[in-house]
Amino acid sequence: MHDKTERLLNAGQDIIRAALRHGADAADAAISQSRSRAVQVRLGKLEEAESSESDSLSLRVFVDRRVATVSADLSGDLDKAAERAVAMARVSPADPYAGLAEPDRLATIFPDLDLYDDTDIATADLIEQAQALEAAARSVAGVTNSGGASATCGFGGFVLVTSDGFSGTRARSAYSRSVNVIAGEGTAMQRDHDYDSRIHFSDLDAAEAIGRNAGERTVRRMSPDKIKTGRYPIVFDPRTARALVGHLVGAVNGAAIARGTSFLRKRMGTRILPETISVIDDPLLTRGWGSRSFDGEGAAAAALPLVADGILANWLLDGATARELGLEPNGRASRSGGGVSPSSSNVILSGGQRPVAELLSEAEGGIYVTELIGHGADLVTGDYSRGASGFRIRGGQLAEPVAEFTIAGNLADMLLAISPGDDVDSRFPIICPTIAVGEMTVAGV
Repeated sequence: MHDKTERLLNAGQDIIRAALRHGADAADAAISQSRSRAVQVRLGKLEEAESSESDSLSLRVFVDRRVATVSADLSGDLDKAAERAVAMARVSPADPYAGLAEPDRLATIFPDLDLYDDTDIATADLIEQAQALEAAARSVAGVTNSGGASATCGFGGFVLVTSDGFSGTRARSAYSRSVNVIAGEGTAMQRDHDYDSRIHFSDLDAAEAIGRNAGERTVRRMSPDKIKTGRYPIVFDPRTARALVGHLVGAVNGAAIARGTSFLRKRMGTRILPETISVIDDPLLTRGWGSRSFDGEGAAAAALPLVADGILANWLLDGATARELGLEPNGRASRSGGGVSPSSSNVILSGGQRPVAELLSEAEGGIYVTELIGHGADLVTGDYSRGASGFRIRGGQLAEPVAEFTIAGNLADMLLAISPGDDVDSRFPIICPTIAVGEMTVAGV
């Protein structure tokens, strides 16, 4: 691993020197390398097995406030790629906000966040895991068919080099298991799934447990009722609650603020959540999915309050977006396809956690939402309308399944009404529990 990292660092430094030699004022190079193995089985038989390896180099150059980005093959002519990038920058429109991260913001300390596990799972073992997933799901009474099960393992590395002298590396591993199955027959069929994704193989939930949960979730959805149109208390399970918090994250992205496409664009410093609730973006979580010791521009990582005690406190900002808004960058740059844009790392909703049983009791007669359909959230206006399915809430318990209805409201109102539960799911980049949001309009029959 060390030898590979040295090779990537040398390649980055070589292309940076070439860019400066061809006339760039400044430059940075981002190099990614990955390898992965994945299998898919269905009805106990292997349907697909693949192994892949890839590497990519993205060079970004600046010439007189003009910027261009090119991708290059590590085995290709890096000098020619640098020359092409500089030529492209010279004919690009000027960008007054373009530039490298300020030197005093660059990371100098790189804490060990425990993001790499060298456990390599052979294809035969992945097949066995996927078969165990599916077998456990199909063993649940009422399951009639399978949509398939998968198991994966992967390893990746990232190197960033800048003409200001920054160089940083990080390595990451990833393992996952998932299965989806079908219950019932004909038009009465229902489908559901379960999955787990972890950075360390030993942290994965057992294949049998994932499969059994997928089967039980599916069978429980059988013979759903339809619900009458009206207003009902709504409770989002942790899966769907992540989607709700995700809308908040999208609305505080500095790029949306700069474009004027966020319903929160004029709300900085005002209350957008209940006063007991905070939202923090923390890239320094040990074994966190979004963890990183430096961002896509080399800026040092640090926790950032997005919402503090209910008050909107910060946008997610990379260097260019911060300059456009006249604000200080806060180390939220990400690289994607050669471009740089703001993004979150690990988003944690905290405060006000209450027993889920208490949330269900207060939502008597309402709906516990377990699935959302479509993308009906307008971040410009905050208008929210999505297809859903779930369960009625009766006597503080989940009762009969319900399906084919739409829930509607406005994100601003929903966020102000949220009440989080105490069942925080910390496996994913958005870390949150069950969330109640009070009454919403439900369109049914």
